[in-house]
Amino acid sequence: MKEHNVIRTGAPVGCERLSLVKFSYFGFDGSIHADGEIMVMDAAAENVLGIFTRLRDMRFPVAKARLINHYDGNDDASIADNNTSAFNSRNVAGTNVLSLHAYGLAIDINPLQNPYVQRSGGKLTFSPPAGAAYANRLSGQPEKRLRAGMAESVIDVFADEGFLIWGGYWKSAIDYQHFQVSRSLAQQLASLSPTQARAVFTQHVERYRACSRKGGAEASRSNCSRLAADGGSGQP
Repeated sequence: MKEHNVIRTGAPVGCERLSLVKFSYFGFDGSIHADGEIMVMDAAAENVLGIFTRLRDMRFPVAKARLINHYDGNDDASIADNNTSAFNSRNVAGTNVLSLHAYGLAIDINPLQNPYVQRSGGKLTFSPPAGAAYANRLSGQPEKRLRAGMAESVIDVFADEGFLIWGGYWKSAIDYQHFQVSRSLAQQLASLSPTQARAVFTQHVERYRACSRKGGAEASRSNCSRLAADGGSGQP
């Protein structure tokens, strides 16, 4: 990863805190592929495997999942290749702020079907540019069905495994491909030992699941996400 510019100076986690998750996935060609790989923080590895196992079982298509090493750390190249990925010690695009990808606690899925969208002067810019074909998040009237590979259909799968934040809800720049944990949780996990971090992440997941099982208005995804993020106290 160092040779391929994936771990850079100032990375908040190093090789010793990362886990390689291998998985099979259902492709857009209707076949099962056994070559899925994604690099994530050790504390979340078991849950990330759970995410992709569930996506495969529900036949949610994934275009490909290759380590960002194959793109020499170039996020734009990975996105252009419609590659699903996680760890890359980089900043948020256009800023000096570390991305949650630098913690191995953010996942980008099917960037073509789930593009990054910016609005400037009334004009929309898509990354990758071919993602403009998915600007309309519905396939049209009257059935209002999402097209294959769109992230909207798997928000609950990611949330149930601890990735509570979806970039599709953002306003200034919409990142349909992007799922992550909170920055405060990522920083906490990075400061702990692997055993402690795993225990904290497990508690985080269990709080969300316990809330969502209750049912009713209080078990909404947003409410349960807030409770999980604040430690279950119900306080902001």
